[in-house]
Amino acid sequence: MSLASQALPLVGVAIGAAVSLAVSAATERARWRRQQSVRWDERRLNAYAEYAHTVKQLSSWYTGLAISRGLTTGATPLEPTDEVLKEIAETEAHRSALAEALWLLGDVDSNTAAIKLNHALWHIEWLARGIPTTGIATWPEAYREFRKARTEFLKAVRCDLGVQGTRIAHDVPWPPPWRPSNDPGAGGS
Repeated sequence: MSLASQALPLVGVAIGAAVSLAVSAATERARWRRQQSVRWDERRLNAYAEYAHTVKQLSSWYTGLAISRGLTTGATPLEPTDEVLKEIAETEAHRSALAEALWLLGDVDSNTAAIKLNHALWHIEWLARGIPTTGIATWPEAYREFRKARTEFLKAVRCDLGVQGTRIAHDVPWPPPWRPSNDPGAGGS
C-alpha cells in the first residue's frame, strides 16, 4: 500500500472530527444564547409587569386621595391618614427599587417611557396631596396625561419583549360615554 492510500482514511477521519467539533460547538453556542435570551426575557417580563402593577396601585391610591379632596369622583375616597401615607410611601419606595431593575434590563425606549410615566404619576400624586404644580393643573387633564404615559410605556415594553402588534387596544374614549360631561371625576381610574 502506498503512503497516500494509508493517509487518505486518516485525513478523512481528521476532517470528520473537525467538522463534528465545529457543528457541536455551534449548536452548543446557539443553545446557550437561546437559554440566555429566555432567561433575560423572563426577567424583563417580570420586572416590567411588577413595575406596571405597582404604578397602577399607586395611581389608585392617588385617585382615592383626589376623591377625598374633591378633585374627582369615585366610589372609594381615601383619607390621608398617617397609616395610609406610610403605606403609599412604602409602595413608592418599592416602585423606585423596581425602576432600578428596569434601567438594567430594559431597552432605551422602555426606559424613556418609564421616566415619562414616573413624571405623570408624580404629577397626579402632587395634585392628590394638594401640592401646587405648574402647567396642567386640573385632575382630569393630569390623569389623562398619566393614562397616555402608561399606554406609551406598555407599548414600548411590548416592543422590547417582542410581543406582536403595536396597539394595546382599539381606541376607547376616555372618559367613558356613560360619565356625565360635567363630572369632575372624568379623570378618574
